Amino acid sequence: MAETPPVDSPLYTRLLAGALRTALADTPVVCLLGPRQVGKTTLARQLEPTMGYVSLDDAATAGFAADDPAGFVAALPSPVILDEVQRAPELLRAIKLSVDNDRRPGRFLLTGSANLLMLPRLGDSLAGRMEIIDLHPLTAAEQAGQPGTFLARLLGGDLEPAVATTAATTTGSDTLVRHVLGGGFPEAVARTPGRARAWHRSYLRTLIERDVRDVANLRDPQELMRLLELMALRTGQLLNVSSLANELGVRRETVDHYLAVCERLFLLRRLQPWHGNRAKRLIKTPKVHLVDSGLCATLADLEAADAIGQRQRFGHLLETFVVQQLAAQVGWTAPELKLWHYRDKDQVEVDVVITRGREVWGVEVKAAATVTSRDGTGLRRLADRSGADFKGGALLYTGSSTIPLETRYCLAVPMARLWDI
Repeated sequence: MAETPPVDSPLYTRLLAGALRTALADTPVVCLLGPRQVGKTTLARQLEPTMGYVSLDDAATAGFAADDPAGFVAALPSPVILDEVQRAPELLRAIKLSVDNDRRPGRFLLTGSANLLMLPRLGDSLAGRMEIIDLHPLTAAEQAGQPGTFLARLLGGDLEPAVATTAATTTGSDTLVRHVLGGGFPEAVARTPGRARAWHRSYLRTLIERDVRDVANLRDPQELMRLLELMALRTGQLLNVSSLANELGVRRETVDHYLAVCERLFLLRRLQPWHGNRAKRLIKTPKVHLVDSGLCATLADLEAADAIGQRQRFGHLLETFVVQQLAAQVGWTAPELKLWHYRDKDQVEVDVVITRGREVWGVEVKAAATVTSRDGTGLRRLADRSGADFKGGALLYTGSSTIPLETRYCLAVPMARLWDI
């Protein structure tokens, strides 16, 4: 168990590595969570190549851990990377006891492909003793080898007007479509579009046949696939559980259960509604996004030509892509940030509301190369509702110049800033 096989250098530099390194320096247990096949093991072993490595994907190893958790933990090398910890939930209490006796930092680096905080058996086992870090699919900035500073510049007020000197609209548009349809799973990104879609389908099939049982008992796992297909068609839209139940022919409670399973496996993300009065946020309707735009595109049968032919559907997919980029950048920019959406009774919307304490920023998404004064309506309403707490906003569009909007501290910003700065 103590042997550490060699680790190949990763193809991409993961921008979350600094946050992971910092956590290991002062915390006994660090858990790296994220979707399966997103690069958790590669990052952990590349960052800490001298750590022992044990995978609970191995049936014999998982059996030992389940039968004798205390003995298993005592037999582990120290420090150790323990991969796919959700497969042996019994281990967490044994790790807790071990840590209570020896609180040296960096003893355990856990990885998990299910959200431990949402699993009843695991959620409270290491509460207060473990730092959780979320690894998302590769961002467009990571794929481009850039530092991913869009969010940091938005928060710092460092985005400035700039008129493009060359017409790069076609090239920029092609790059955007490639990023949106490709998503961020490393295996899919490395393939041609057709082969990436085949990988996405295989990924979901394996996940449903194998990993769902780690987090829930389902009557018919294929109903989960049908739900995901419906959610791909509704990504970036308000959640309507009754409508989903009608289309699937199941009860509302069943849909709620399936949605929770998808969240536990990092397939779906809910954006709760923002409201100036915090007590009112929870009585509004959340928006739902698939976690990866490439996976979503495959499920929705969207291809490059649909960026023009299916503009409304592609617009929702583009919004999902932007949420994916921002959620990942939160991890290395300011983990205390929270993401919401805004929609009022007048149906004025802001796609992403970002908060830190009382501070508020907004991000709107527009699948067009031009902007007008009307396009800032959502940001203007958000600024009015937030008052002095409003710190700025960006309207991301497919043009090439950064242009001031009428609303204070707000700019129309090229979508490419998500990956070229």
